[in-house]
Amino acid sequence: METQETEARVLSASREIAAGAGTIFELIADPAQQPRWDGNDNLAEAGADQRVHGVGDVFTMTLTGTSGVRANRVVEFEEGRLIAWMPGDPGQEPAGHLWRWELEPVEESRTLVTHVYDWTGLPPQTPEGRLRRARTTTTDMLRASLDRLATLAEGS
Repeated sequence: METQETEARVLSASREIAAGAGTIFELIADPAQQPRWDGNDNLAEAGADQRVHGVGDVFTMTLTGTSGVRANRVVEFEEGRLIAWMPGDPGQEPAGHLWRWELEPVEESRTLVTHVYDWTGLPPQTPEGRLRRARTTTTDMLRASLDRLATLAEGS
């Protein structure tokens, strides 16, 4: 497993998973599955029937702790290969941070998965609580998501 901090506000972690890209992608693109592999322990639940199909899709998640709801706007999408979303408050523009998943098939049943958290877009006027959560997100959390995702994908 590789870990890379490309700059203070962009974190990434990569791992090869012994499963096909399609299997892994389904676990990521279906928000109802995300709490099962979330290494931040931040996601409580998402409603069914929100599977992402393209840029512009929006899915909602209920958070742990605050029970707040986040609307996640999909900003990058290539079926089976790439998905990225920007969270924000429902009815508002995204806050400025981005979660990205890149899948690169190594062979039919092995995939290199890279998970990126980028908060370079959070503006200076971002509420302190959101900035604090961004600053405390670590590559260990990204790795934990990759490890949990691997357990699910390799077991299916």
